[in-house]
Amino acid sequence: MTKQDLRIVYMGTPDFAVESLRCLVEGGYNVVGVVTGPDKAVGRHGSVLQPTPVKQYAVEHGLRVLQPERLKDEAFIEELRSLQADLQIVVAFRMLPEVVWAMPRLGTFNLHASLLPQYRGAAPINWAVINGDTETGVTTFFLKHEIDTGAVIRQVRVPISETDCVGDVHDRLMLLGGGVVCETVDAIIDGTAEATPQELMITEELRPAPKIFKDTCRIEWGRSTKQVYDFVRGLSPYPAAWTTLVAPDGNEMVVKVYEASIVVGNANSLSCGTIKTDGKSYLYVATADGMLSLRTLQLAGKKRMGIEDFLRGFRLADDSKMV
Repeated sequence: MTKQDLRIVYMGTPDFAVESLRCLVEGGYNVVGVVTGPDKAVGRHGSVLQPTPVKQYAVEHGLRVLQPERLKDEAFIEELRSLQADLQIVVAFRMLPEVVWAMPRLGTFNLHASLLPQYRGAAPINWAVINGDTETGVTTFFLKHEIDTGAVIRQVRVPISETDCVGDVHDRLMLLGGGVVCETVDAIIDGTAEATPQELMITEELRPAPKIFKDTCRIEWGRSTKQVYDFVRGLSPYPAAWTTLVAPDGNEMVVKVYEASIVVGNANSLSCGTIKTDGKSYLYVATADGMLSLRTLQLAGKKRMGIEDFLRGFRLADDSKMV
C-alpha cells in the first residue's frame, strides 16, 4: 500500500494540530476526512460563529469536515464509518470512545507533546516547563482505553532552555510534530512500526500533566526563586501566572506576570511577597530564598506592558505586597 492508497481520517482542533495536518496534505497523503470541534460563538452577542483553526485549514484545502457535538452520536458514527478510514490520526483533540478509535483496521494513533510515559494529561508542555525540565519532546502512540497509555511508536526529544517560555516550546514541538506524524504513517505503511508498551519505558516516578485552571496559575511567593521563575515561564503567554497586589490600605488588584528574571546574588531577609522597587526601572518581589524581577505585567482591564511603562503609569506605595 502507498500513502496515496491509505485512507486517513484526521482529528484535531487548535493551532497545534494544524501543522501536522498541513504536513500530511502537502506530503501527498490521502486525508479523506477531518474531524474537529464545533464552531464557537464569539462577539459581543455571540452572533458570529468562529471555526476551529483545523477546520479553517481543512476548508481552504477542500477536505471533508465533520463537527460532531457528541462523539457517540449515531449519525456521526455512521458518517465516520462511511469514510472507510484505514488509519485515524489524533492531534490535540478530545478523548475518543472505543467505537471511534477502534474503527480503522490499522487503528488510531495520537501525537502527544511529551516524552511518554511522562506527562500524561491535558497540559504536558506547561508542566514540563513549570517543573524546570531541561528536555521534552513528542510521542506518537496507539490509542487504547486508558488515556495516554498506549504503546509508543515514535519519540523525538528536544531541549528546553532556561529562558524558554511555554509558548516557545509549544511552537517548537508543533513544528517537530508534523514530521513525526508523517514518519509514523510511513512506518505503519511499510510495516516497520514497532510499538513499545509504555510499561517497559517507566524508569522513574511519573509526573502528571493535568488540565490547568485559573487557581492553578496563582503564584506562590513562598517557593524558591527558581520555582517561581519556572512557574511564570511555564504559563506564558497563556494562560499566564497571576498574583494579587495588595496596597497598604488593603486595596487589591490582580496582576498577570508574563516575563520575569532571577535577581542574581540578592539574598534577602524580607518576607515572601514583599516588593522592592525604585519606582522607575525595576520591581523585585521577595521569594523564599531571593528575589524575582518582574519584567512584563498586565493589570486587569489594561494592556500588557514592560516594567518601566508599568511603573510610570502606576505608582507603587511603600509596603505594598504580592500575595
